[in-house]
Amino acid sequence: MSTSTPVSPPRLQSLDQFRGYTVAGMWLVNFMGGFVVCPQIWKHSNNYCSYADTIMPQFLFAAGFALRLSFLKHLQHGGGQEAWLRMLRRGISLSLIAIILYSLGDWHGIAKSYHEQGLLYTLAACAKRSWMQTLLHIALTCIWILPVISASVRTRVAYAAASGLLHVVLSAWFNFMWVNNLLPNGDPIPATQLGAGSGIDGGPLGFLTWCIPAIAGTWAYDIVQRARSSPTGSGHALLPAIQKLLAVGSGLALLGWVLSCGTTIYNVPDALADELKEQKFAQNPVFPSKEQLAAWNHQPAEPPFVPPPDTDHRKLNYWMMSQRSGTLSYPTFAAGFSLLVMALFVWAVDVHGWKLGAFRTLGMNALVGYIVPGIFTPFARRWSGMLFGELTEHGRLPKSAGALSVAVAFGLMCLMSYLVLRIMEWRKIYIRM
Repeated sequence: MSTSTPVSPPRLQSLDQFRGYTVAGMWLVNFMGGFVVCPQIWKHSNNYCSYADTIMPQFLFAAGFALRLSFLKHLQHGGGQEAWLRMLRRGISLSLIAIILYSLGDWHGIAKSYHEQGLLYTLAACAKRSWMQTLLHIALTCIWILPVISASVRTRVAYAAASGLLHVVLSAWFNFMWVNNLLPNGDPIPATQLGAGSGIDGGPLGFLTWCIPAIAGTWAYDIVQRARSSPTGSGHALLPAIQKLLAVGSGLALLGWVLSCGTTIYNVPDALADELKEQKFAQNPVFPSKEQLAAWNHQPAEPPFVPPPDTDHRKLNYWMMSQRSGTLSYPTFAAGFSLLVMALFVWAVDVHGWKLGAFRTLGMNALVGYIVPGIFTPFARRWSGMLFGELTEHGRLPKSAGALSVAVAFGLMCLMSYLVLRIMEWRKIYIRM
């Protein structure tokens, strides 16, 4: 009698394609968002979910997918303690890389803050904004979900729900106002006070809601890997898994939208619009008062990707989909949207074999793909501005630049960044955390 050794399924190419698409989307929205000609849907918004706001949650989703994959693999071959330590070291290493990268990117601002305000003020400002960008959020979120990364799906879902509820409570206590640079009475935090300045991507507590798309990614791994490990292999055996991704993704996206309907509690009656014109944020922005609830007409919120009324007609609040505040409705919807996008890639790539080489190149070196555009963007903007005669006195392409010069600058940045990644792929150099 002979025994056969189980053969691991081949590399999940849809994950690389998904990550490559996400990196490409990040290149687009980060570059174009600063120009007037950019459509609003490609710009980050603080009061609804635009296309640009779907990109960062997809990084968290892919990180959760890969973390579960990597942890279970190391758990199988290296034992529990070694797997835990390896994942913890990865999270800490990525945190340090993020802090160094973002510090270098804002070095002049940090140095100025240190000389004018001192060390404690500068560290508080960095922790609230400069450092709290995508890479550090990924690192902190991965560390946060490590306690349940090998647990059952019920435990992981409960953990995500508890984290989200904790974020609601802390936001009501202080975090929503603080991230939006407001004192409890609604006045702006004085520039000289510790913690002044708006936060970014949810601020230091953003991991509490960013864990929702990350844990959705861990579940997606379970569903896809189980189908790929079936006796019939991949291909059409993945169709039931795709159906589950679509069903749960639709449900999560719907739940996120339902949560966002609480934003209409803060609609301003026409009779009060002029009186409250100067007031940007709502009173009781997390837990509305009895009077606010009694006056609510239960109007549904606009669907995602549709801009809401301005602050004259609806005051900013916790229940809107806000990337700046990391509000619960936003990453919940984005987790569902990520599942839908992942289902599309599994169907296209793993079932039908449709792939884009560019997405493969970007997806296999996503960390480098995140970093290199920041190196080439200044050169691309300057060269395009010189070509079309649209340079400012500081040698930069102005925000009001024409569509052609912006498109050329974007194309140059993409070309230079892609060449770096393509050369690394050709030389089989892969940098992963």
